[in-house]
Amino acid sequence: MIACMAAAGTMARLWIDAQEWSLSRIYGLWALIGRGSAMPPHLATGLDGERAAYFELRRRGYRVVARRWTSARVLGDVDLIGWDGGVLCLVEVKTRTQRDNNPAESAVDEDKRDMVRGLARAYLRTLSETERAAVPVRFDVVSVYLIQGTTEFEVFPDAFGWR
Repeated sequence: MIACMAAAGTMARLWIDAQEWSLSRIYGLWALIGRGSAMPPHLATGLDGERAAYFELRRRGYRVVARRWTSARVLGDVDLIGWDGGVLCLVEVKTRTQRDNNPAESAVDEDKRDMVRGLARAYLRTLSETERAAVPVRFDVVSVYLIQGTTEFEVFPDAFGWR
């Protein structure tokens, strides 16, 4: 039974890896034919980091239900929204191409936290009142470092609270 569960976990991980590999090749081809060149480099880096964080969180067991979620009533977007077990997680992703004195997660300042909190309230309004009252919410930050062909992650669960 345990061997069966381990094999299922391995297969799920291989499937996630295959999806990530395929998507990276598609984006590579897209850039090669000139479709990806209109985006400023810093925005492309941010999107690459969000995509990498999406797959990393899936490997860690998160069930991601939304990417780049926006609300008509609140300015901004939430990079990823997902479930870690029974906890609803709103995830802010920060990507860097080098490590320096300021880690990527330090870019999630008070203004950014306030924006994510406001978006969390808007997202919770999409749930029924019963669900809203029962669901625990957590704010996570993921730092992604895309350095010399490697990708490094630092995940900070419960990085900040409602206040």
